[in-house]
Amino acid sequence: MGQSQSEKAPLLEVRNLKQYFPVKGGVLGRTVNHIKVVDGVSFEVFKGETLSIVGESGCGKSTTGRAILRLEEPTSGEVLFQGKNLLDLNRKDLRKTRKDIQIVFQDPFASLNPRQTVGRLLEEALEISQAVPEEKRHPRIIQLLEDVGLRADQMKRFPHEFSGGQRQRIGIARALAVDPKVVICDEAVSALDVSVQAQILNLLKKLQGQYGLTYLFISHDLGVVYHISDRVMVMYLGKIAEIGNRASVFSRPRHPYTQALLTAIPVPGKAKAERVILQGDVPSPLDPPTGCRFHTRCPLTKERCRLEEPSLQSVGPGHFAGCHLL
Repeated sequence: MGQSQSEKAPLLEVRNLKQYFPVKGGVLGRTVNHIKVVDGVSFEVFKGETLSIVGESGCGKSTTGRAILRLEEPTSGEVLFQGKNLLDLNRKDLRKTRKDIQIVFQDPFASLNPRQTVGRLLEEALEISQAVPEEKRHPRIIQLLEDVGLRADQMKRFPHEFSGGQRQRIGIARALAVDPKVVICDEAVSALDVSVQAQILNLLKKLQGQYGLTYLFISHDLGVVYHISDRVMVMYLGKIAEIGNRASVFSRPRHPYTQALLTAIPVPGKAKAERVILQGDVPSPLDPPTGCRFHTRCPLTKERCRLEEPSLQSVGPGHFAGCHLL
C-alpha cells in the first residue's frame, strides 16, 4: 500500500505567507498603513494533485499565487519548493527555479506578445529555459501545439488571429514548454464561455496525466472548481476559512462562508436550495475587522466572533475550518 498524502513530503509548502502593500501619506510620503492582502496563509501542495483556491474578488487568492512566484515580493513567510525556500533565492537562482513553476494568466492576450507568431512565442520560451537543444525545438513546438489541441500550421499566426479559447491553449503550451512541475492557473477559464471553459478544464486534466503536472488552480467559481480539484482551499480577506478534500468541502462545508458560496451553485435536476445571501461587500484589507474577519457578514455571528480570531481546527480527515461555532 502506498503512502497516504499526509505521510508524503509536499512538493510545494507555503508557511505563514504575508503580502502587505504599504500606504503612503503625509508630506514626506511615509508609510502610514498597510493593505493586508494575504495575512499569514499556510498550506501544502502534493505532487500530482490539484489544489484549488477559491473566494470572492479581493480575498487574496490571486495575490497568493503571484507571491509564490515572487511576481509580487512577499512581505514575509516561506515558500518551500522541494524543500528550498524560494524567498531566499537571488534573482539568478530564482530564474532557474521558475521553469519548474509556471503560471497561466486569466487574460492570455495580455500575456502574449502581439508582434510575435505563436511559433516564435514558444521558441522564445525554449531558448530562455534552454530546456531543449536548438535542433529539437521545431519538433517540440509542433508537439506542444498538438498537445493543447492546435495544429502545426497555426504556428505562423499571430495571437490576434485566434479565439479566446485558442489563445488560452497557447498560454498553456507556453507554460508547458519548459517542462514545469507545478502550474499555477490564475482564473485561467473565467474569461471564457461556459462551453469553452469545459474544453479547457478537460484539456488541463488530460495534460496533468500526460505531463505529471501539479496544479494550483485559482478561481472564484466553485462550480468550475468542483470539476478539476482534488482539494479545495477557501480564502476570505487574506485568511484561510476552510481547506479539505473536494468531497468533504462540497458535501460537508463547515465554515459559514463556504456554505454561503456553495448555495450559489446551480444544481441541474434538483430543487434549488435556499440561497444564503451575504450582506454587504468584502471589507477593505486596509482595515480588516477584528476577531473573525467574516463576522461582519456572517448570519451566525456571536460576541466571541467579534473579539477573537479563530484558528483552523480539524473537522474531519484532512479537513480544517476556522470558525468559533464548530
